[in-house]
Amino acid sequence: MSALLLMLLSSALCWASCHTHNENIETLMDNVLVLRVPYGQDSREYIPLTCGESHQNQSITWKKNGLELDPPLLGNQVRVLVEEMDGGNYTCHLSPDGKYLNHTMIMVQLDPDNRTVILEESSPKEGHIHCSAPNYKGTFHCTWKRTESRRNAAVLLVKAERHLETLPCNLDSDGSGVHCHNTTCPFKEEQHRISLTVYIRSYFRLEVYEKVFFLRDIVRPAKLSNLRISDGKVFSWNYPDTWETPCTYFGLQFQVKVVNNEHSCKSEEAIMESITEDNEYKVNVKSKRFIFCVRAQDKYTNGPWSLWSQCIVNKHHVTC
Repeated sequence: MSALLLMLLSSALCWASCHTHNENIETLMDNVLVLRVPYGQDSREYIPLTCGESHQNQSITWKKNGLELDPPLLGNQVRVLVEEMDGGNYTCHLSPDGKYLNHTMIMVQLDPDNRTVILEESSPKEGHIHCSAPNYKGTFHCTWKRTESRRNAAVLLVKAERHLETLPCNLDSDGSGVHCHNTTCPFKEEQHRISLTVYIRSYFRLEVYEKVFFLRDIVRPAKLSNLRISDGKVFSWNYPDTWETPCTYFGLQFQVKVVNNEHSCKSEEAIMESITEDNEYKVNVKSKRFIFCVRAQDKYTNGPWSLWSQCIVNKHHVTC
């Protein structure tokens, strides 16, 4: 009697382990399943795989990461055991010639997914993804940096959405960034944030990174163009070619700075510094050798500053 009870209990536990955790399995995209496993706990999960309905009555054998399984895994519909973070690429083949038929990649994601190892965090405020846009026309660029130990990590999927609209994106050739476009009127007030989600894998570990923002928060003007000097002391410049017009509506403010010749524009040791909305500035300093620096910012949003533009003054010789 006790033996029968043990058998029934064992069967029940097996059924539970195979069926009660299906909410931890989701289809990310064609041929890709994601298994979420709890952090810090032992995990054993059976995952059902199907070679395909068209192969129902065929003799099928399976491989994991290109290698034969021991014992062999046979049949159109099978279950594979995934322990801890041990995902894999399961391929099904026609027996006996081994012709490839289909595959399913099982990715493993920690739950909660807050112990990231694939991407570097640039700063607590910025997070792992940096986004910028040169204007309000809707095109933006987001970048990230892999950690030293995960240089070969690959982007599996990128999703960009705003409200109920899916935004088109193109992955950079090196996999370290993405260009996306939101077709919107630059004069229209933003009501909804853009949501960017990056799915990136290292072997069969999956990590998901998200960035949510308004376009106005990431607009960074390009470097100012045509920086020049006249009358020996008056510096002037143009709005960036990529900036929106009219300038009365898309206004910029400018930070001007004069630093010693041996310093860079990033130096905090300025001879003089000022904020202006004019696109020219008269410098009154005694030194005959200095660097004049200027950069721009959307004056209505106080968003990111542009990169510095500079002129190097060496007595009567000026290089801009």
